[in-house]
Amino acid sequence: MIEVLIVLIVASLATSILGVFLVLRNQAMTTDAISHTILLGIVLAFFITQDIRSPLLIIGAALVGVLTVYLIQLINQTDLIKNDASIGIVFTALFALAVILISRYADHVHLDIDVVIAGEVLFAPLNRIEVFGFSIPRALWQLGILLIVNVAFVALFYKELKVSSFDPKFAYVIGFSTTLIYYMLMTLVSITAVAAFDAVGAILVINFFVAPVLTAYLIVKRLDHMIYLTALFAVLNSTLGYLIGYNLDLSMSGATASVAFIIFTIVFLFKPDGYIVLKIKKRRQRKEFMHAMILMLMNEDEHETVTPGEISRHFSLTEPETKKQLETLEVEGYVTRADDRYRLTVRGEEFTHYSRIKYGLKAH
Repeated sequence: MIEVLIVLIVASLATSILGVFLVLRNQAMTTDAISHTILLGIVLAFFITQDIRSPLLIIGAALVGVLTVYLIQLINQTDLIKNDASIGIVFTALFALAVILISRYADHVHLDIDVVIAGEVLFAPLNRIEVFGFSIPRALWQLGILLIVNVAFVALFYKELKVSSFDPKFAYVIGFSTTLIYYMLMTLVSITAVAAFDAVGAILVINFFVAPVLTAYLIVKRLDHMIYLTALFAVLNSTLGYLIGYNLDLSMSGATASVAFIIFTIVFLFKPDGYIVLKIKKRRQRKEFMHAMILMLMNEDEHETVTPGEISRHFSLTEPETKKQLETLEVEGYVTRADDRYRLTVRGEEFTHYSRIKYGLKAH
């Protein structure tokens, strides 16, 4: 079973390192298209070779992956439809064609559509290969080579990838071939996708390309730090997914994808400038603004003292909302109450002066 974990980790590392540049280029969903349309390349190559393990299947898948990218770019260049729409039309057309060909002409071959889509990494160790006298899973051998190739590609073309991802126009001006770099990247994405595709299925391939990167993107903004943190999350997602799937007898692919989503959600919600912190900050700002408006109303000459009813009518607040605001202001020492009327304290006047400066308002 340890081989299953190793396959998961190597697959996640090989895919996520390329996923960094897909996310930075706003092309994360292109991975979804490629991970499905490469099935057409596999099917067409199988029709030629009649061998489910032929290396030509990877070549065919890679060519269809590049074709997918080319068609998406071609449609985008017309400016007639948006990028997500062009991805949707190309992806569904090519994938549907692959499904039709499998169901019509290759139903006797081990190209089961359900396994292809959902994947089952537990089967990866069953398909083995002899390497230097050692028997290892074929998927591990293929993905291991691709991990080395992808790391080498990023290391050798780091500067070009960085510039073309953040500022393609500047890259073009200084002489970088953005088109060449782009298609080199997409070719590797296609080859990596088909290798991972066979081991873990299309759904987890998409997750591996995108989820670790998006989680890292929420935390750091420097590219080198993002790559390192992406690798860390890729290993963490795979390890936890494996442990949960193994101990609870669940799908490894499903467990790994679920873990990736949970970790992303935790970071999204609870990081220092995450969703919850921002919501609390905005709520505090709204509360502070309402306090300032009430105090400024009371600071006007004609409203030296006010009743809750006057405040409710002026700001269209309900009676409970007005009561809550005034109670808070009284507790914080900004107002005092005499019978049913409220008056500013010295502290309230100072806060009003500060608020006028902060919000750029003038006294009446």
